[in-house]
Amino acid sequence: MCPPVLLLLLLGLVSSIGSALHPRTSFRLNSVDRPVVLFGPPDLQNATTLLLSDDGSTLYVGARDAVLSLDVRRSDVIRLKKKVEWRPSQSEINDCQSKGKNAMVDCPNFVSVLQQMNSTHLYVCGSFAFSPHDAFIDTRSFSMVTHADAKAKGRCPYSPEQRNTAISIDGELFTATTTDFRGVKPQISRHFSKDGRQEVSQDSSVGLLEEPTFVGSSHDPSGEKLYFFFSEVGKEFNFQEELRVSRVAQVCKGDIGGQRTLQNKWTSFAKASLLCQLPRQLPFNVLQDVFTLRPPEGADASDTLLYAVFTSQWSSAPESAVCVFKLRDIRAAFRGSYRTFQTGTRQLDPMPLKRWFLGQCGLNNASDLELSEVKTSFLTSSSVRGDAIAASSERRYSRVAAMRTQAADGKAYTVLFLLTESGFLHKVALLDKGAQVIEEIQVFTQPQLVLSIVISSSKGLVFVGTSEGVTSVPVARCSIYATCAQCVLARDPLCGWSRAAAACTGLEGRGQDLAQDLTGGDVEEQCREAPGAAPVQEVNVHSNEAVRLRCVKPSNLATLTWTSSRFKVLPRNLFITSADGGLSFLASAETVGSYGCVAQEAGHQEVVASYEVRRLEDHLTTVGQVVLPTDRGQVVLATKEPKTTYLEVDPTEEAGLLFTTDSSRLTPSGPTDNSLILAVTEARTAQLGEQAPKKSLVGGRSYHGELVVVSVLLASCVLVLALASLWEWRRRRAGPPGEGGETRGWMETVPSLSGPEKEAIE
Repeated sequence: MCPPVLLLLLLGLVSSIGSALHPRTSFRLNSVDRPVVLFGPPDLQNATTLLLSDDGSTLYVGARDAVLSLDVRRSDVIRLKKKVEWRPSQSEINDCQSKGKNAMVDCPNFVSVLQQMNSTHLYVCGSFAFSPHDAFIDTRSFSMVTHADAKAKGRCPYSPEQRNTAISIDGELFTATTTDFRGVKPQISRHFSKDGRQEVSQDSSVGLLEEPTFVGSSHDPSGEKLYFFFSEVGKEFNFQEELRVSRVAQVCKGDIGGQRTLQNKWTSFAKASLLCQLPRQLPFNVLQDVFTLRPPEGADASDTLLYAVFTSQWSSAPESAVCVFKLRDIRAAFRGSYRTFQTGTRQLDPMPLKRWFLGQCGLNNASDLELSEVKTSFLTSSSVRGDAIAASSERRYSRVAAMRTQAADGKAYTVLFLLTESGFLHKVALLDKGAQVIEEIQVFTQPQLVLSIVISSSKGLVFVGTSEGVTSVPVARCSIYATCAQCVLARDPLCGWSRAAAACTGLEGRGQDLAQDLTGGDVEEQCREAPGAAPVQEVNVHSNEAVRLRCVKPSNLATLTWTSSRFKVLPRNLFITSADGGLSFLASAETVGSYGCVAQEAGHQEVVASYEVRRLEDHLTTVGQVVLPTDRGQVVLATKEPKTTYLEVDPTEEAGLLFTTDSSRLTPSGPTDNSLILAVTEARTAQLGEQAPKKSLVGGRSYHGELVVVSVLLASCVLVLALASLWEWRRRRAGPPGEGGETRGWMETVPSLSGPEKEAIE
């Protein structure tokens, strides 16, 4: 048993990851700069099984209750060619419900196997109301041909949530799935066997597979072997907690089983562990997906690479790693020594001697003794160690696809497309100095259970199947890089700066006039011409108005710095830099001026935004009339020069005023009624449709200050009037003193006190 303290220490080792993948640029769904094409009609659901035709012009989609044929010849549109409805009957759905399944979630037909069997027919297999069915589809008419005698229960799973894998070779179908309603009996089988051979399946007398989750399959192009990739419980480890281990299993394509022992069973079955580990870290032990990248035409088949995505069973964080395995290393593992299964202890112990026949093809004539050893000795002693490409402590990758391309320097580079569980597609270039995430593109929004991703190198497209539909993403969009510096700094093997066209373009059909540096992104060497200056944007504001200058990072790896001569004479606490790179401050005579935003990345600096901030009070640009209402009319100001005027109006006149501004003074041409202080801050034409300014400067003083002065004068007038009224009220209330020193209230006496009534009152 593994002590609990040791387990805690092991868990601590995987709490951090040494390297991380940080996208250089990010694009949200429906981004204008990085658009994607979505084929998602309302009746299409769970398009999670994809198959691309050999010529890359047709995409076959296995969905919920349907199989579709899509035209994908163009990169900007996906068009429906044909559709085959394939759904269970109501009675089959009722039977599914009677077994405790949900009619909407479990009982439709979810297509999970879609394979090209020959030049004219597709093979499809679906869950079909928890009772797997299969059929053939004629690709010419795209009509379904039911296969009445098919034993589909061993070819695709009952549950739509269970993963499986299938591969067709020369008209034969090889599948890895579960074969029972509960999904606990795994099986690797061959179907539609040719040349009179029997169907071959897995020996169930010994636990060859322990709760496996199948994720992919591949074919050795130079041999007869096929490989199936999965993760399972590792019975060779006697831990308190079940340890999951990633595996690769092999079978031989022409295996027909033994004569007496292992009849119609695999005699070539063997499995090996896959090890994906970063330095000083625990291995990532749960395999999520694998992609086979064939070598260039004419190269040795042993140079085939398999890119795999792993996660950790112990980590609760969204951690993942990417490792690459070589086919030659997988071959070597199956040629090595093996472990043997001990019936008593049910453990897999190392064998003392190497057996030549273990893991070999053509054992149909082997002796019963040799085949008995084959039954119990199926796990290799050595693991297949992969090279860790990169790891992320922030994202969990679920699928991977890869392509090989030739850069401007003539060297071949690999580009990976990694799909995250959060809905982003990461484009990763494998460069000499390590992996770099060139960009991330959002391709779906809703959480997904099972996804499919295929790549068309000839069309330059990546297809992602989700519950929302099928999304097409171009492998590159070089035009998003507006300058030579940004094109070179992207270090995208698919893009280069054309010096002749002065644009970032793809490499197809281009000569050697492309600027590209995938090693260090040397802008100064590649972009010899002077970089174009960012256009100056004028910002007109009022005094004391909040100013916000926007600056967008050209990449997530760039750092932004604001420059201005104002920073040399003013305290920096007058300026606020926000998290998105913007600069904010209050407009004043001291803060207006020129500002520039500089982006720095990989030692290169580039001005990405320039602003000239001006006060409207200092730079009036329009001519017109301003009408100011008064108590007895209006004051009409006709402005001819963009000047601010301070005017004192004579209080002896009786009506409104008409002023003309031929200079900095206003000349009255009509009567007035009060003393007015008019501050003309700006004249704007009605055609501009702008509001009058809230604040301005008049002779160095602000409109706000003048308003305060006027308010104080008005308040003083009101106070004087109030005191006068109070004095008059007290005088009248006092009146002439009466007898006994009493005073009668004047409010009770309507007639004048100087008349005869006075005597009557007294």
